[in-house]
Formats: sequence, C-alpha cells, structure tokens
Amino acid sequence: MRILVALLVISSLTLAGCSGWRDSRVNPGNWFGNSSSKRVARTAPAEAEVNPLIPEQRPSIFRLKSDEETYEGTPVQSITSLSVERSSGGAIIRVTGLPLRQGAFDVRLNPLNGQEDEAVNGVLAYRLEALQPTNTPQGPQQTRRVHAARYVSDQVLRDVTQIQVRGVGNVLTSRR
Repeated sequence: MRILVALLVISSLTLAGCSGWRDSRVNPGNWFGNSSSKRVARTAPAEAEVNPLIPEQRPSIFRLKSDEETYEGTPVQSITSLSVERSSGGAIIRVTGLPLRQGAFDVRLNPLNGQEDEAVNGVLAYRLEALQPTNTPQGPQQTRRVHAARYVSDQVLRDVTQIQVRGVGNVLTSRR
C-alpha cells in the first residue's frame, strides 16, 4: 500500500510540474494555434493582372488550334432529336444528329444569325455542325450518332416562341 501511495504522490507532483510546459514552444499543441493578422502595404498594380494559377500559352506542336482559326465544320445530315430542358437562369438545348459517315467530331450547335443568340421574329435558329472525315466507312446508325448542347439565358428566351435546329436533310422545331 505504501508503494501505491508513493507512486500516486510522485505522479501527481510530476503532472503538476508540467503545467509550465503548456505555453512553451516545446508543446506540439501550440505549434500552429497562435496565428495573427497583419496589414500588407499595397503596391501599384502591374499593367496587366496575371493569374498565377493559369499557365502561359506557349506554342506547341501538340496544340493544333490557334485563337485566330475559324471553325470549318459542315452541317450534319439529319437531326434525330431535339429537347429543351429548363435550367437555372435559362434553358439547355440538347440535340442528337446523324452524320453520313463515322468519325464526326468537334460537334457544335452554331446560331444561324451570326455569333450571337438572337431571335428573329420569335425564332431561335441553329445549325448542327461537325468536323466530318470523308474517308471513313458509313457504318450503322449507333456508331454515327453525335450529340451537342447549348445553354441559352432567360434574356434570350424572353422573345422566343420556337427553337429550330437544322441539318442538311431536315429541321426539328420545338415550340412553347
């Protein structure tokens, strides 16, 4: 019993003596706890603000497109489906098309009225275009199917009564 009481007294004195270590740098609990804020003097901004997280665009043999290139897609043969789905702040126009041959890529839904989404007489018209190779086999419909989508804001949809998507062989229309 004497040994137990002696161990208890020694351990309690040792534990009480450790309270001085609580505020020291030796205690791992204090290593990242005390942070402070300081004001930083603002320097004059550079001519062009550069985001350091976006890498610079350097010329490369792997990048085939440049900013000046124009899109050289051709219209898809037929449009098989058109759906307009409501979204926050607008709608998403989803289109499925069927080109003549396999291997179509870089599919886009381009407006017929230039570069802007603009309704003419209440009609918002698009053309489904893709870059299509001429040296590939025709193949079954499942292997030729292409999809494209485009977001249209509520400001554009305000004056729209119908949406048309054109291909070479047909036009699909969705009305309000």
